[in-house]
Amino acid sequence: MKKSAVFFLSLLSAFVFSQKVWTLQECVNYAVENNLQVIQNTYNKKLQDNSLQIAKRQYLPGVSGTINNNVSFGQGIDVFGTTNRNDNFSNRASVGADILIYNNGRLEKNIRKTEFDVEASKFDIEKIKNDISLQIAQQYLSILLNREITKISESALDNADKLYKRAKITTEVGTTPQTILAEAEAALAREKQNVKTAQINTERSLFALAMLLQLPDYKNFDIQNVNIQSEIEAPLFSADQIIEKAFENQPQIKSAEVRIKSAEAQTEITETAFWPTVTASAGIGTSYFNSLVTNYAGRDINGNPIKESGFFKQYKDNFGQQLGLSANIPIFNKGITRLNVEQSKINEDIAKNALLQQKQQVLQNVQQAQFDAESNYQAYLAASQAVKSAKLALDFAEKSYNAGKTTIYDLNIARNNYANAQGSVEQSKFNYLFSLKLLNFYAGIPLSL
Repeated sequence: MKKSAVFFLSLLSAFVFSQKVWTLQECVNYAVENNLQVIQNTYNKKLQDNSLQIAKRQYLPGVSGTINNNVSFGQGIDVFGTTNRNDNFSNRASVGADILIYNNGRLEKNIRKTEFDVEASKFDIEKIKNDISLQIAQQYLSILLNREITKISESALDNADKLYKRAKITTEVGTTPQTILAEAEAALAREKQNVKTAQINTERSLFALAMLLQLPDYKNFDIQNVNIQSEIEAPLFSADQIIEKAFENQPQIKSAEVRIKSAEAQTEITETAFWPTVTASAGIGTSYFNSLVTNYAGRDINGNPIKESGFFKQYKDNFGQQLGLSANIPIFNKGITRLNVEQSKINEDIAKNALLQQKQQVLQNVQQAQFDAESNYQAYLAASQAVKSAKLALDFAEKSYNAGKTTIYDLNIARNNYANAQGSVEQSKFNYLFSLKLLNFYAGIPLSL
């Protein structure tokens, strides 16, 4: 019974998932939470977090304990020149602690550098999420575009079917020649092919979005239709208005800025090698000795044997403490420290150049989005005018055909021109919409439809 219930719940969850219609925001949310590249960089962020904890704990003292056991065998000569066996066992135990007192702030600087690395890794994750979100938005719009083209093709197919049925009737009654029916049939076949091509393109774009989302079941994946306004307006923002905001809010810019600080902190860490390092230490220890030949530890000044004490008594009698303060003063290390500092400064220049590259890339992306928005808007205006002209030409062609003044071939050409003009309007409209969303994104406006 329990297995049957689990199986039923599994089927039910799979059915519900397959019936789900995804919105753009749901696609974006799912991707940024489940994308493997995002997850991989999240692990990198966790590694940086652990490195920061390690850096902070360097302030704590290090404590260690040691136990040594030694056994020796062989001949020995005592103070009186007598040769005898010298087999013995010794044991030593100690606990020591050391703590860094001074190193010109190396620990503090290392913590600061690691904090910058953690912050940079956080911005890296945001950058990947942004890239994925833009890809999903573009693919989402591609699906909507292909569905609009499918509707246009289906409308053209419906008209072609009506024309074919009419031509079939007129041909059968003998009012029109067989060539009219043949041309109508060929036009119907072409429109059926166009519809099938549009449907395949829609399925292909759905498949591409499912792959971006890394969904296990792409066959039942579907998105929510969005009513795109038929009339669109010119872009409200210019590249000059957006670029400063983009420099402020784009994570790749912030990451590059933080990595400059990290490189500068690394230079400060490297320079601490010029300074002395002072370390304090403390320890306690004791020992035990046992002769494996006799129970005597030796002889006193009078030559009388000294009986060995027991283990715990020796541990008590031999217990000792020690304190230490040591300084490691660098004098000459072949100029390696100076070269390391120079190398760190080169890394600073590399980080600064990386920031300039990121700013240049963002600038070009914004300018490209602005250029695309303006170009696509102009293309939309031209296509909108063209579709009006094509519709007018189609109306005249239909009237002329109905009056018997033009052939069905001329009518089909007018219908194709009108369908192509409608497709151009939708293509330019969706291209403009994505360019506009991209500009809004760089301006700090979240993606939405």
